Amino acid sequence: MKTLLTPRMERCIGCQSCSLACARLVHGRISWHTAGIRIGSSGGISTGFEARVCLACDPPPCAAACPTGSLSPRKSDGGVKQDRALCIRCGKCVAACPVSAIVQDEVGAPYVCIHCGRCVAYCPHDCLELGEKGAVTFGQEVPE
Repeated sequence: MKTLLTPRMERCIGCQSCSLACARLVHGRISWHTAGIRIGSSGGISTGFEARVCLACDPPPCAAACPTGSLSPRKSDGGVKQDRALCIRCGKCVAACPVSAIVQDEVGAPYVCIHCGRCVAYCPHDCLELGEKGAVTFGQEVPE
């Protein structure tokens, strides 16, 4: 399986198109809290932007922390699958994520990148791609 990669974030202008595409296309809502990818400043107004996205940990600590199995490990490449019907909104997955890639919405439901890649086409500066972890992309090795 492929994972969402962010190898060209130096091109990012912070437009949030990827976040809004995720919220609308994957979750059927337009809300900053329902996106699996979030864009933020990397430290100041002139320092550029960074993508906060699931790193596809293998094994995923968020799934291990989930008491109901709402988050479960994907079969390959790390990351998680989500079954919203099982979620009790306890927030343990949010606390367990080492990169703060899981955010809860206004009623406590968690949102995490599921590596579907639907956001990639909406990035106007080609900052994102769906690929294999550890792949070499445009001369840069993408970390595992």
